[in-house]
Amino acid sequence: MWVQIKSAPNKVIAEMWKDFFEGEGIPIRILPDSEKLEYKEKVPYKIYVSQERLHVVEEVLRKL
Repeated sequence: MWVQIKSAPNKVIAEMWKDFFEGEGIPIRILPDSEKLEYKEKVPYKIYVSQERLHVVEEVLRKL
């Protein structure tokens, strides 16, 4: 199961978070925060992590 950990105002910021977490070895999914699920640049995005890795994400975010 995937859990939302952050939200981003646009795709560029969401991709930056994805790159950051994946650089730490944490697989991430990003999805548009829209009912139409349109992958556009300027729509808000939600960032998800596997529930099994949530504790790792919390630890990484605590160190920021």
